[in-house]
Amino acid sequence: QVQLAESGGGLVQAGGSLRLSCAASGRTSSRYAMGWFRQAAGKEREFVSAITWSGRSTYYADSVKGRFTISRDNVKNTVYLQMNSLKPEDTAVYYCASATLVSVRPYEYNTWGQGTQVTVSS
Repeated sequence: QVQLAESGGGLVQAGGSLRLSCAASGRTSSRYAMGWFRQAAGKEREFVSAITWSGRSTYYADSVKGRFTISRDNVKNTVYLQMNSLKPEDTAVYYCASATLVSVRPYEYNTWGQGTQVTVSS
């Protein structure tokens, strides 16, 4: 099984940028899709972005299209989320997760990281 660990969260001003990383360990030889989800205080966990194992296909929630970019480096066993033009509404705990097949549904992801806090001030 794969273990995931997010990093790169923090406090940033509106309009700023932040880059999240998700490092995988364990059974990294297995092929898996990766996704990013976020959960704001008092709200349900929502899909942010996903990427296939090959990296040839990417998916984004409408709320982040044009601002966020997902990428992965299978040699380094790491997936990234570049977040630009951040808004206060982006404030949430961000989680990375792995799945057998790429999906926008959180219940189809098998393994989750511990999450990293992103706070965007106005």
